[in-house]
Amino acid sequence: MHSLLLMVLPLLFMPQQGPKTAPPPAKAQPELLVWSARRPLTWADFKAKPTSADPLHALTTANIGAQVGCQDYVFSSTVQATFTPSESWVKTPKTASAALLRHEQTHFDLTEVYARRMRQRLKETKFDCEHLQPAFNNLMKQTIWEWKREQQRYDVESNHGLNLVQQQTWEKKVQTRLTELQAFALAEPAE
Repeated sequence: MHSLLLMVLPLLFMPQQGPKTAPPPAKAQPELLVWSARRPLTWADFKAKPTSADPLHALTTANIGAQVGCQDYVFSSTVQATFTPSESWVKTPKTASAALLRHEQTHFDLTEVYARRMRQRLKETKFDCEHLQPAFNNLMKQTIWEWKREQQRYDVESNHGLNLVQQQTWEKKVQTRLTELQAFALAEPAE
């Protein structure tokens, strides 16, 4: 059995004009792994400790974070799919199977699908820098709602990865969608 903890990283809105002020002191941020086609998850990435009473075999914390703003009335944005190791866990080495890891990776891949959809929507939307925040918030809320709904559907249809036929169907479906949205992928750093 598996569960997915979905979180949205704080949305940052950069003011379009006004004096620059020093940012407040930074809080310690948890380690985040940005989704990469070259770097799949490993069980070593799951660093949190599960409670012994939890019936789940693994927990993945995946996030979609976004920053948007306008500088001199020019819109810009950054959207990332991330995995939080300090909040993700696998119960025991006995349950840390390759099949369960594929299930967890597909959750993370599905998060990247929605990060790409958000990038696509941001690119296709004509934002008015005077009214950026309400328009962006509505777009982000819609994307997050769709993402959460599909993550739940994935777990139900695949029975948390236990239905092997449905698990394979979902893996192929998600890979196809990543390919279809390749134009909205972040550039991978050169090796």
